[in-house]
Amino acid sequence: MPLRIGRGLARAASSRRPGGLRVAIMGAGAGGMAMGAALLRAGITSFTIFDKNDGVGGTWRENTYPGAQCDIRSHLYSFSFAPKRDWSRLYARQPEILAYLEDVADRCGLRPHLRLRTPLAEARWDDAGQVWRLRTEDGELVEADVLVSGLGMLNVPHFPEIKGLDEFAGPVFHSSRWRHDVDLAGKRVGVIGNGASALQFVPEIAGDVGRLSLFQRSAQWVMPSADRPYTEDEIRRFARPLGAWLERQRIFWRYERLTSFRMTDKQAATRRRFAEANLERGVPDPELRAKLTPDYPIGCKRLIQSSAWYPAISRPHVDVVTDGIDRITPAGVVTADGTEHPLDVLVLATGFKATDYLCAVDIFGAGGRSLRETWADGAEAYRGVAVSGFPNLFLLYGPNTNQPGNSIIFVLESQARFVMSAIRRLLRTGAGSLEVRQDAQDRFNREIQAAMTGTIWDGGCDSYYQDPGGKITTQWPHRATRYRLLTRRLRASHFTAVPRTTAVPAPAAADAAGAT
Repeated sequence: MPLRIGRGLARAASSRRPGGLRVAIMGAGAGGMAMGAALLRAGITSFTIFDKNDGVGGTWRENTYPGAQCDIRSHLYSFSFAPKRDWSRLYARQPEILAYLEDVADRCGLRPHLRLRTPLAEARWDDAGQVWRLRTEDGELVEADVLVSGLGMLNVPHFPEIKGLDEFAGPVFHSSRWRHDVDLAGKRVGVIGNGASALQFVPEIAGDVGRLSLFQRSAQWVMPSADRPYTEDEIRRFARPLGAWLERQRIFWRYERLTSFRMTDKQAATRRRFAEANLERGVPDPELRAKLTPDYPIGCKRLIQSSAWYPAISRPHVDVVTDGIDRITPAGVVTADGTEHPLDVLVLATGFKATDYLCAVDIFGAGGRSLRETWADGAEAYRGVAVSGFPNLFLLYGPNTNQPGNSIIFVLESQARFVMSAIRRLLRTGAGSLEVRQDAQDRFNREIQAAMTGTIWDGGCDSYYQDPGGKITTQWPHRATRYRLLTRRLRASHFTAVPRTTAVPAPAAADAAGAT
């Protein structure tokens, strides 16, 4: 439902400061764009979206590796306020998703609010002035009343700590920073890691390389993919608004119906049977099949869909190496058994720092409190959106909001709606800040962690779902509809509102709204 602003609210916005309430958004990915669009629909234009890249799209701009693809059906991987009806296939690939997000930026009028190639280095709350004072990596100072993070959890690549990694003589790059200038044809290519990105790009490059060595730490459960191009009849049906809407509803409720995170649920056993049958059919060689059989419950790590993975790694010139890596030399990788695997190119498919939320920015809240230190024992937030001790800071795709059972776009829209509820309250009341109460945050997180017991992520395996201490800080243990209900509006009793004080100007600081 579109967010709107009444006349009284508009007067409050204009009287709060010259230019109205100022909002700074970190990240021009799907989260930042959802927030910007919500602000514009509410009639609030004094905001800026900061991003380190040269365009919108976030992870879909950065991850350009061969075969990059979404694992959520296309018609649901789009905003409800800006639907795309002409998707070309069931599971969209990176170029089509990025083109869609570029189109959303144009359709929703977000371009004038973008500050591209401008990463933020620090955000510090000023208690006296009740403002966020932001510093870009170039040293520019910016001031904002509200700070919203749309950085997500898959934006900082994880580089493994392997002895000699910086000594390798050939090209080395992370899959999320793919080197398209490196020709892999006929080369000896090593791939460290076999997560979701590797399962997408390895089948794309396997036919071109001379030899491929896949260094696998643990096997993955893999389901067959149902991906295919849409037929002409389907495309004609989706071209009508009702046809596209019905398809979106069908997909959403199918995901909701099949969502199951409990070890004891029948769906878990059914998924395991399908995955085992897929492995049996896809890998005839019993020795290779043994290497590719996981030793942990299905779903404990991310469940991956691919019909091309097993055929690709069954090729005679592809080696699946399960011995641990001892070190890297200029010529290749030496495994724990002493074998040196000679390589020309090394690709790191080692994922992201998923549990290190907001690690790219130093954030300091009330009294100079460090967010990084606050989260030293594991990131947590009230409903994944607000953190006690950090007034007027809101997170999109924050702790425990990853929704593997449905579309993250649905979650991001829910969170943007919640943030708008907070902004509406600031404008109506004239308060200087809103801060979630510690007891409300603690109560929410106790409930979340209690719900994790007995889930598939609590199965004892090492995954990006857990922080180094073993706490599950990424996942939402319920259906997406439950999250939407919890974030439909701000509960005033869970927050402390501080009246507006006389602002203390920051030297050489520019308004966030004026920095566009």
